[in-house]
Amino acid sequence: MPMSLWKAGAVQAWLEVVMAMPMYIRACTENVKSGKVLLGLTDEDLELGLGISKPMHRRKLRLAIEDYREAEAGQGLSKAAEMDHHWVSRSWLSDVGLPQYSQAFQNQLVDGRVLNSLSRQDLERLLNITTESHQNSLLLAIQLLQLINFNKEVLQARRAQCEHQHQDPVVWTCHRVMKWIRDIDLKEYADSLHGRGVHGAVLALDPSFDADAMGRALGIPSHKHMLHRHLYEEMKALAIPARHSSVEQDCDASRTPPQSPSAVCRYNDESVSMRRRPGKSPLRFSPRTAIGQGLGYHGSCGSLPREARVQAVPRTKGSPMHTYNSVEITNV
Repeated sequence: MPMSLWKAGAVQAWLEVVMAMPMYIRACTENVKSGKVLLGLTDEDLELGLGISKPMHRRKLRLAIEDYREAEAGQGLSKAAEMDHHWVSRSWLSDVGLPQYSQAFQNQLVDGRVLNSLSRQDLERLLNITTESHQNSLLLAIQLLQLINFNKEVLQARRAQCEHQHQDPVVWTCHRVMKWIRDIDLKEYADSLHGRGVHGAVLALDPSFDADAMGRALGIPSHKHMLHRHLYEEMKALAIPARHSSVEQDCDASRTPPQSPSAVCRYNDESVSMRRRPGKSPLRFSPRTAIGQGLGYHGSCGSLPREARVQAVPRTKGSPMHTYNSVEITNV
């Protein structure tokens, strides 16, 4: 039933059961007598009329009301509406590899719509997540949801297909990444990823997360050059093809044309749109530009053989380069 046709009882039931906000039932009963009134509520009304002082709670209600308003225009409710705050705080955060923030997300009632609106500032200011790598991990996980249009069925189907095959890593959970670490014979380091926020979207979409970054996350000592070289080769084989295909696969899965993730509309206090176009990146970089980058190995075993380094091409007499020494030529 369209929200504009709701009676007072339906409004109260929706607030308590669907939105999981029974603490505001009394104020709602006294002030909101129909769905039409609910559709017209402003941020000021929510704070002063219903006593909703927490910014995230107000945002959750405003986003939901906007979603229902657009649904009445014939667009239907967004897929993010199917992700309640229990799923986000328990299942999603566990898949991302950051279950330590479950209570904070639970207290703020972060559901799929709110998740779609989060910025780096929100994570730090409202959810008290100050570690930059954890912020990056969460924003990349949100980017993945945006790429598949918040379709849980698509996400679950793709994860099931690659559970026993090292393919489509962009949808891997943190637990699947740990399984891959064990499969490439680094099982003694796999458990180090607990609570680090290393999941498939980090591997496939973050150009700065290279073999060195993975080595640090795993706790591999810096002097273990051969282990770092092994990890570099395995990540190169896995992540570079993933960066080639991740955007195309995700856009195909959500049945939307590929769009550049370089510009993103962030949440603001005046207005916010629930239906952000798939492909928008919270980290403001394009996965397309990351192909072949970020996997650099800086260990000594990656250097050229000494013979190749010292061998010089004979200079022709009269050449403009004849008067330069090797150091100057190298600098040029």
